[in-house]
Amino acid sequence: MNRAALRRAAHAEWGPLLGTVRGVLVRRKLRAVPMTVAAVLLTSVFQIIQNQPWGFEPIQRIGSVQAQLPWWLALLRTPLSLFVPALDLPMWGALAQLLIAFGIAEICLGRKRTLAIAYLATLAGTMYARLAVHIGPDSVFGLPPHAAKVIDTGPSAAVVGIAVYVTWRYRAWLTCAVVIAAMTTEALLKPNLAGKEHLAAITAMLVVCVLDELRRRRKPRDPYRARGPVARGGARGDGDGSGRSLERRTRPPEAPERPPTAYGQGPGERLPLPDACGQGSGAPATRS
Repeated sequence: MNRAALRRAAHAEWGPLLGTVRGVLVRRKLRAVPMTVAAVLLTSVFQIIQNQPWGFEPIQRIGSVQAQLPWWLALLRTPLSLFVPALDLPMWGALAQLLIAFGIAEICLGRKRTLAIAYLATLAGTMYARLAVHIGPDSVFGLPPHAAKVIDTGPSAAVVGIAVYVTWRYRAWLTCAVVIAAMTTEALLKPNLAGKEHLAAITAMLVVCVLDELRRRRKPRDPYRARGPVARGGARGDGDGSGRSLERRTRPPEAPERPPTAYGQGPGERLPLPDACGQGSGAPATRS
């Protein structure tokens, strides 16, 4: 494959996505991703606090999730667990994941949808951990009992879910397949809690993507809407990252109303002839 073919393939794969992100960042810079900046700062603060002798226990109490915890407590801690860095991973890895994945998603999907996708992916992993421990190590989908005590924090499941959803939404099929294949290989080579939670997040996102496709196909289309993908949160490079739809209508301009014809101006109209005093007489006359 020559360079021209590779360039065309790369443009078809990443052109719409990169064009959207670049267009918004050039105009608004960091103002386009306030949620991502806040997430990076919050993760940095949590990392600094939990590295202090007095700070590890408080951070674990508000953001640490384990399969052995009661349901209600795990659900309360799950939102903040996204921003508590995993203890066995370097800090720069968590920050890089948040900056890239959350930043792209915030521009392309909007803040609310990005948070919803991230939370759903993380929640899918948390629910799977409980189910896997209950199944046991005898099944390929199960986990040994000691996995219930593993501290489950970090944005990795959310990042994987966001990557699958965004690449599916922008039709970057090869990238989506690479992400799924990489996570599957990781789970096969290292069958631990994190790897299988990533597969659970991918499964949840694929279900969401299929349901979203069905909803879009069933939704009646407005013939006057502009063709192409909906410009949501910066699509086509004209969004502001807020998730609001910027789609434009292309209704044809209405024809101007024809002014009413004045009396005696139409063809065949008869006008009264003036008499000697300038008053019209009753004798009709045809306008030439």
